[in-house]
Amino acid sequence: MADTPLWWAVFLPAVLRVFTFGAVAFDSLLAARAAGASAVGGLSAPLRETARLLVTQRRTTRSADPVLWRAGVALVPLAALSAALVLPLGGRAVADPAVGIVWFNAMEILAWAAVWMAGWGPNPAFSLVGGYRFVAQGLAYELPRMFALITAATAAGSLRVGGVVEAQSGGWFVVWMPVAFAVYLISAVAMAFRPPFDAPVGRDLAGGAAAELSGVDRLVFLGGRWVLFVVAAALSVPLFLGGGAGPVLPPWLWTLVKTAVVVLSLVWLARRFPTVRMDRFAEFSWVVLLPVVLAQALLVSVLVLVR
Repeated sequence: MADTPLWWAVFLPAVLRVFTFGAVAFDSLLAARAAGASAVGGLSAPLRETARLLVTQRRTTRSADPVLWRAGVALVPLAALSAALVLPLGGRAVADPAVGIVWFNAMEILAWAAVWMAGWGPNPAFSLVGGYRFVAQGLAYELPRMFALITAATAAGSLRVGGVVEAQSGGWFVVWMPVAFAVYLISAVAMAFRPPFDAPVGRDLAGGAAAELSGVDRLVFLGGRWVLFVVAAALSVPLFLGGGAGPVLPPWLWTLVKTAVVVLSLVWLARRFPTVRMDRFAEFSWVVLLPVVLAQALLVSVLVLVR
């Protein structure tokens, strides 16, 4: 992978903000259409909500742990931004370490701790249960997710994200490992606790892990959740969709186009399914996702040995 230009390191947060705002606006537009509201009102909803939260007072609770509470809120976007460091734009990334895939997964584990801290810190029962729901959800999707990542790394013979992209010069991995691709996308949605895997912030818990968040705290937490979703979805492009490979357009533009398609598709699909109960999701992960992704990993390993 080519040396990283300074502009990519500087503008990476700006690119993430653009994609995040686009995903939020598209989700708001779909919600407005479902409710029979105007498209203009749906598109402007994120801006109105942001302005409202910026002037809303922070909520306080009895016997709260303010350090744990605020640290958990701040760690959600921090974990997302840290994970984004290994995302390549065309043939360049801010960082392309030899263990880039491991780094990405480690930042996702940091998000686990962040959401749990944000739920535990305020002290009320609803937010605490929401935090533990996310930990349980993480335990359910993490093994299938790890095997999906391992499948791509095994095919490439590298844990470096750039190495995985280079290994797809003869064909995209999604063609011969579609199961790993699908499992990864499911885990990406669950990782950001987006619908239909939004039980950790479910209405039955008055908002769950975000129940006691208001003002800037809520804005940072929910904004970080969206950034985490965009980053997780974006990594599917270098892992399974050939990175910047494509005809006519330059590699950096192909990367952005593929990322936009994946992100908007996942947002659209989220509106097609109801929230999945935690016990059903855990059962689905262990009984369905894990066996099929293990079979996919075994098949890829055999093909690599044969080749």
